Parts: sequence; structure tokens; C-alpha cells
Amino acid sequence: MALTDLRDVALQEMTTMLAEAGEPAFRATQLCHWVYKRQAISLEQMTDLPEALRQRLGAQCYVSTLTPLRQQLSADGTEKVLFRLEDGNQIETVLIPAEDKRTICVSTQVGCAIGCRFCLTAQGGLVRSLRPAEIISQVLHFQAPGKTPERAFTNIVFMGMGEPLDNFAGTVQAIRTLTAEWGLGISPRRITVSTSGLVRRLEAFGREDLKVNLAVSLNATTDAVRTAIMPINKPYPIAMLLASCRAFPLAMRQRITFEYVLLREVNDTLADAKRLVRLMEGLRCKINLLPFNEIPGVPYRRPSDDTVQQFQQYLAQHGLSAFVRQSRGRDISAACGQLRFEEHATPRLTDPAHHATMPAALGAQGEHVGETAEAAATRHEGGR
Repeated sequence: MALTDLRDVALQEMTTMLAEAGEPAFRATQLCHWVYKRQAISLEQMTDLPEALRQRLGAQCYVSTLTPLRQQLSADGTEKVLFRLEDGNQIETVLIPAEDKRTICVSTQVGCAIGCRFCLTAQGGLVRSLRPAEIISQVLHFQAPGKTPERAFTNIVFMGMGEPLDNFAGTVQAIRTLTAEWGLGISPRRITVSTSGLVRRLEAFGREDLKVNLAVSLNATTDAVRTAIMPINKPYPIAMLLASCRAFPLAMRQRITFEYVLLREVNDTLADAKRLVRLMEGLRCKINLLPFNEIPGVPYRRPSDDTVQQFQQYLAQHGLSAFVRQSRGRDISAACGQLRFEEHATPRLTDPAHHATMPAALGAQGEHVGETAEAAATRHEGGR
């Protein structure tokens, strides 16, 4: 019988599991304290639990960990860690310092199925989605255990390997644990989830009412260009994506961040800037401009600094909050679009992808296991 990973189990499930064993509800809170605050990795460490209970739990449960294989430190202070998962797969996580913030960039999948042409992670296709425990453990790596844990970070972004909404259930449960008082107790305002534009999943994500920040990887102002660099645009074109963004529930002071990777002579012209202003009309948003981090084997090039500055200035002059995001960790391949997994024996779920593969079915949304994003979009719009 497979053991249950306690980092995969929410408080209510833990309470139910213990109640079935005749244990009072407060035992679940004790377990969560050991798992998330004290970061115990063995039931034997949980010394305020009765020994008989620890023995019973030991036959059913365990606490997973990630194994750090390599740690790299950039000249700008960025730290990248390569982790091995229990099945031998590998992921990368980055800690990014910037002024008074230290941001963890977490991965949600081994590889990625979305197939963005400018992203190194996508070049190898998707191997699998991460369990909630594997997402949470990336954060715990940067937290010192204790009754009041000390954190080496201030913010979390779901912008590492993979598409967070393609791992919908894992991402949502990980966020609930990260923000819950029984979990890590991190404010939702300090968490940002990025998506390439899985529209139906974005709508479902809004209904989860997680109160985290949303970032959308836009990267183009016409469907022709966006489809060429982001195949996900074929089933979910710009108009459909922005309509979903306009309907996304935001708190009073929240704005959606639109990420725009600037590619030389592809999407960095004044005409693009003008179209972007029109597209953003009526949206509570800000624009993060990311000059492309060049990758071996990828044909795109980084625009000149003058081009980036002119693009930003045009947006600002026309009422948009636009910022140029400084690339960090480029010397250790830790910058945006540079994360990758190393070769291994585990078969991929997709080849280097031209379409996004939808994850396991969500009953309320009706997506089908293993279908492509294009097929899902067609079915939702009334076709098969």
C-alpha cells in the first residue's frame, strides 16, 4: 500500500483521517505544526504525539523531502537550486534578491507542455505535474524550522518550470497550504501566480477565491505573432484571454500584471506599443517588460536598450504603469525562461509541445484527462 505524504494532506483531511482512528481533532493541528513549522521529516520527531499514534501513522504516512543536488550563486546574489524528486526527476527553484524583497520562484511541473518558443523549459516537453508537497517543499527549503519559522524570503512567484494552471489541483492546494494558518501562514498578497493563458482554467482559478496576485504572460499584440511564439494562443486567442482577465475577481487595490517578453523585431515595435495601449483599455493592470534572455538554439534576440526604453516610455505616456524587469541570475541560467530539467529515464507526457496538455479532470470544469488545450477549447465552445 502506498504511503500518504503528509505535505499533500490539508488540515480537514488530516482531521478526518485521525478521527477515523479515534483521535481528537487537535491532533491534526499538532501534526501540521510539526510538518510546516518545525519541518519534521520523521514521525519519530513529533515527540508530543503518543507513541502508539506515531506507530499507526508510520504504517500509513510519511513526510517527503526534496534532495538538493546543486546550488549556484549568481554575481547579483540570485540563488538557484537543482532538486531531485523522489522518482528521480529534477526541478529548479530560484531565490531572487531585489532591494527589500527576496522572492522565491517555484516550479509546478517537470518540464512544460505549453511550448512557448522562447522558453528553455518548454523545449523538452512535459514529464509530469508536481504534487502539492513538492511545490510546498521548495518554499520550505528557504525557511528555517522553529515555533516561529525564520524565512529567507518575502514573496513567492509561481513562475518557475511549468504552467501553474496546467497543474490546477496541485497549484490550488499548495496555495491553500502556503496561506493557511495551519500551514505556512503566508499572506496571499505576497504570492503571484503566472499563467500563459489557459482561459477556462483561469476562470476556474478566479472562482477558487485564493486572493493571490495574477500575472498573465501576454508577449504579443496580434494573434498572428502570439500564436507563432505561444501556440496556446490558437485555442485561446488574445480577445478571449483579455475577456477572462476583465472578469477575473480582484481586491480593491489589486491589479493584473501583464508580462511582455520583448523579442527583437518580433514584438518590440512602436506599432506593438500602440496596440498594447488599446488592448489594456479598461483593465486594472501594470505591464512588466522583460527584455529577452537569449538561449542557445532559440532564434530570438534581445532588443537594444534604446528600443526597450522607447517601448516603456510610450506605454507610460499613454497612462499605463510599465516597468522594465531587470534580469537576475543570467550568469547561472536562472533568469526568466532559462530554467530547465536535465535528461532522465522518465518518459515525457508530451514531446516538445505544440499544444498544451490539460491535466487531470476537474469535475466542476469538465476538462478531460490528457486532452490538448486546443481540443478542450473546441469542446467548451460547443464542438468536439
